[in-house]
Amino acid sequence: MRTPAPVQTRPPRADHPLSEPVRVPNPPTKRRSSSQGIVLAASLLAFFVISLDGSVVNVALPAISDSLSGSMADLQWIVDGYTLMFAAFMLTAGTFSDRIGASRAYAWGLGLFTVASLACGVAPNLGTLIGARMVQGGAAALMVPASLALIRQTCSDPGKRARAIAIWTAAGSVAVALGPVIGGMLTSGLSWRAVFYLNIPVGAVGLALLTRIPASTRRRAPIDFFSQLSVVASLSSLTYAVIEGGREGWSSATVLGSLVLTVVAAVVFAGRQTRLGHPMVPLSIFKSRIVVVCLAAGFSVNAVFYGAIFLLGMYFQQVRGASPISTGAMFIPMCALISVVNMASVKLAGRKGAWLPMTIGQLIMTAGSLLMLTVTSSTSYLIPVLLLVPIGLGGGFAVPSLTAAIMENIDGERAGTAAAMLNTFRQVGSCIAVAAFGALIADTAHFQRGMHTSFVISVVMLLVTAAGTGLLLPRPAKKGTAGK
Repeated sequence: MRTPAPVQTRPPRADHPLSEPVRVPNPPTKRRSSSQGIVLAASLLAFFVISLDGSVVNVALPAISDSLSGSMADLQWIVDGYTLMFAAFMLTAGTFSDRIGASRAYAWGLGLFTVASLACGVAPNLGTLIGARMVQGGAAALMVPASLALIRQTCSDPGKRARAIAIWTAAGSVAVALGPVIGGMLTSGLSWRAVFYLNIPVGAVGLALLTRIPASTRRRAPIDFFSQLSVVASLSSLTYAVIEGGREGWSSATVLGSLVLTVVAAVVFAGRQTRLGHPMVPLSIFKSRIVVVCLAAGFSVNAVFYGAIFLLGMYFQQVRGASPISTGAMFIPMCALISVVNMASVKLAGRKGAWLPMTIGQLIMTAGSLLMLTVTSSTSYLIPVLLLVPIGLGGGFAVPSLTAAIMENIDGERAGTAAAMLNTFRQVGSCIAVAAFGALIADTAHFQRGMHTSFVISVVMLLVTAAGTGLLLPRPAKKGTAGK
């Protein structure tokens, strides 16, 4: 008589820890092993293209401006429209993925992302392009937790699952590194529209892979649409105020009104979280100094990294007259070491604790940002290219340990919420940096002053969060002292 397959209890997904555990039978070994490679390939494609679109467009911005007659504010919205929706829908995306099943959520997200990419490529005007970029960002937010959930569902062995997630993370780092280079090559060799057309074959391959993946189990997961709406309203109005403040002036009625809406929407969101039995963001989580420090550091690191890419992409082309492909090539030294230092960060954190690589990474970024104050319109190209290296190096060194710190030092039942919040804060950091720095360089006659002011802001942010990291994060217990 054949013994029935054992039944395992699957823990709640990291993206939505409030869902009740579901008991599911172990899938047959052959089916599980054959699915793992397909799921990993599909998940890698998703995260690669999502991360790529966060940086690939920056180098194409001047070409888009020339083609569609865009202002600096328009160019900021092309970048921030994507990042804003990515950040705004991140908190709900995991819940939605639970509700309809990870495989179905992934398919919806990838299909929508592919269609939105096509719309970006054929956009006849800036309004259409910005709107399509926002749809891209919302679709990207849906794909991230769904792709991770698919890995978790098909990789039952913890070791294999850890390796799969590490590969998934590395794919994002590689995409961020290649973004400016690919953007420059496509823009120079073909057109800025090719930057978006690139996503179409990738989406088609991903959707084809999905046909060979078993359907995911659905779960009961309530979606708080009112809270989601208040998040979108708060972040959108804040981004609008920062971008338009540089063009219309900070005392204009629309900018002041947007700032008021930002505060009102944030207060409404916070008030609702205190009344719900299962809030989207339990406000008590902010009582943890570890969570607060990691969220602040994530915001700061992303703001400086993506802010630098935006600033130098405009500097090389608008101030120095470099071509898109030359501009993309200038980011290669900055990005080449990111994946390498990712692994070094993990190893150092394992020996000394996450606080050390986090602090070192932020201080390296601080040094690079401070030295950027020496760059002028007549500086040798080699100087800013080399000074970008510590910004990329420091960011690549800090982020893996930053993620590990918040995941390892928070209650398991809140780990998913903390992870979603960290991703949200990081994306908001990118969004606000592009908005604020773009406003500072909007006056091309004073581009250098605006760029230097942006890097001064970067230095101050990094020094504050590096100090918080070094002083407030816990040190690992010394060997032989545990349990004493």
